Amino acid sequence: METADRVHVEEINGVMVVTLDRQHARNAINRATSEAVAAAMEELDRRDDLSAGVITGAGPVFCAGMDLKAFLAGEDVSLPGRGFAGFVEQPPAKPLIAAVEGPALGGGFEIVLACDLVVASETARFGLPEVKRGLLAGAGGLMRLPRWVPYQLAMEMALTGEPVDAGTARAAGLINRLVPAGGARDAAVELASAIAANAPLAVRASKEIMTGSREWTSEEEFGKMRGIFLPVRSSDDAREGALAFKEKRRPRWTGN
Repeated sequence: METADRVHVEEINGVMVVTLDRQHARNAINRATSEAVAAAMEELDRRDDLSAGVITGAGPVFCAGMDLKAFLAGEDVSLPGRGFAGFVEQPPAKPLIAAVEGPALGGGFEIVLACDLVVASETARFGLPEVKRGLLAGAGGLMRLPRWVPYQLAMEMALTGEPVDAGTARAAGLINRLVPAGGARDAAVELASAIAANAPLAVRASKEIMTGSREWTSEEEFGKMRGIFLPVRSSDDAREGALAFKEKRRPRWTGN
């Protein structure tokens, strides 16, 4: 399926793949692109037959960030409640993987940082160059980057605006899987498919706990965790998982 302004959406074995395809603009984000990605993220969470998502860019660039021509024309590329690219302020409840070929700069890097996992090729570069243009990374990059990489590296990237290559990003823990050039999308779909093979309630709850617990105090963390965990433990899928293990067969998940 192709949505507004060259955003392609396809489904592969329970995985939604969203491809930014504005190669004439280095896959930069304008208003229509944000709206199309937002619609895809909403569908990903709404549909029971989709368990994980992948977002990637067509061609040699993942995403160059905000479309400056759209900005100068007065477009607001951020959506109320959802933010830049239609999801950085409200990521999907289901796991989302960034598949990165080439540069992911500015808002493009902030898209990556709003994802849960990163698969990148050896051509990938990551950076927040906004300070070189009198701006700053206002789509979550300055808040998320220190959670992903060591503080000193995050500070250097933010203050110098200089990008890092895929090897440096991998060594810093930013990348889950580093693959040869041209292989990021397929490797990301493979990783997402491994996630999609698991119980959907358990996958979604696991993400909810891991992302939410960053804000929980030590006094409340186990109580909040149990509130998410106990419904999963009493689900039909939890019983099915135990039966499948006992009967030495693949489980048949229903999402209940």
